[in-house]
Parts: sequence; structure tokens; C-alpha cells
Amino acid sequence: MRLAIAGGTGMTGGHIAEIARGRGHDVSTLSRRTGVELLSGAGLAGSLDGVDALIDVTNVTTAKPDVSVMFFAGATKSLLMAERAAGVAHHLVLTIVGAEAAPDGYYAGKLVQERLVAGSDVPWTILRTTQFHEYAAMMYHRGHAGAHVTPSGRVQPVAVHEVAAHLVDLAEQGPAGRATDLAGPQEESLADMVHRYARAIGHRGPIPVVNTPGGLGRALRSGALLPGPDALRGTQTFAEWLDALPDA
Repeated sequence: MRLAIAGGTGMTGGHIAEIARGRGHDVSTLSRRTGVELLSGAGLAGSLDGVDALIDVTNVTTAKPDVSVMFFAGATKSLLMAERAAGVAHHLVLTIVGAEAAPDGYYAGKLVQERLVAGSDVPWTILRTTQFHEYAAMMYHRGHAGAHVTPSGRVQPVAVHEVAAHLVDLAEQGPAGRATDLAGPQEESLADMVHRYARAIGHRGPIPVVNTPGGLGRALRSGALLPGPDALRGTQTFAEWLDALPDA
């Protein structure tokens, strides 16, 4: 198969590209590093010719709903338009379990992204997953000037390489609509994850636990971002991910 990966030079996209190439697929990446600007569509013309499936794992770092919606809506519209022109037969997108429980921040853009894909005439698959193990590192490194805090919350983190492998599986299987959710093997305390990550990289100072405000905070604390009973389960635990860190 010929696969295109939107966001293919990022963390998730890098894993997808490596796995797909290892299975013998022809892989191209769409990102600013490869001369493609998804919001404007610059560089997309001709880049999807001959592509069998496109996997969208683009991302934007923001907690502002307007920024998130602008990015995901713009990028998705550009991709779908280019796919129609090139005759791409399958659009896959990665989104988040429980996104509708926290629609007032970053997740607002993911919900718009889902609606655009599901309403498109390009055959599609939407995969929702829980937060990656790396979520703990992201929360820790949001600290400034050596001061760190951690949000409270209930999560069930999944390994990014398992998500990447599953996305390649889905690309090989063809359009499936809303795919079964994918989550990690067990529930974790987000605050505990951040504390354990901090210790693993040598941090010994205090890390106060705070409640994230707004809908996201409520969703985290209530368990609304946890998977349902029918979700698929990955195998790598957060403890195993920590043990595999280069500087653990």
C-alpha cells in the first residue's frame, strides 16, 4: 500500500512511518518539514497522487478552543479536499476517548475534526484512544522556572507505538467508520504518574497536586476520559514505559 501520514514527522507519525515501512508499505509524510502547510493547503497538490490511505495524526499545542477548532477544522478541510482530488480511498484520523466530556478546550477541535471526517464523502475511519504514557511528561514539563504542579485525574494511558501499530492495521483493513476505542491496560492516577516520571528523571522537589479548571478538569476527575468496557486494551503499562526511559 501507499500510505500518507499527516503529521508524519511528529511523535506518533514517526512511529507509524517506521511500522508501516517495516511492513513493506510505501510511506510519505505531510508536514511543514516536508513542504506541506495543512491549514492553507500549500504543497498538498499532487502529494496524494496514488495514495491508498491517509492517516491524520496532526496536532496543535493549545488549551484554547478557538485555536484548536481553527487548526483541526482547517487542516481537515484541506486534507479532505486534496483526497477527493487525488481519489484517496481511505481517511483515518486519531482522536480522543471521551472528547465530548470536555468540549471547551483542546477537545473542541477534535470534535469538529470528527464531524468533518464523518460527514465527508471520502471513506473514513475514526480511532479514539486514551492519553499516551507521554502525557505525564507533558504535564511535568509545563512547569516554569523549576516550579512544577500536576493535575489530579483518572486516566488509562496507552503506549504510542501500540496506537501507531493499530492505525497501520486499520489502514490495511480498509474504511471502518467509528473503530473500537483503544486504551491502555490499566487505570492510573495522573498525579501519581507525574510524580513517578519526575522521580525517574531525577527530580526530587515537591510537585503540588492541583485541580484543572473547567470541563477538562471535571472530565479528568470524574473518569469521563476513561475507556468503556468494550474498548480494546494495549499491553504496555505505565511502569514498563518508565522502565524503558533512557534516563530512568
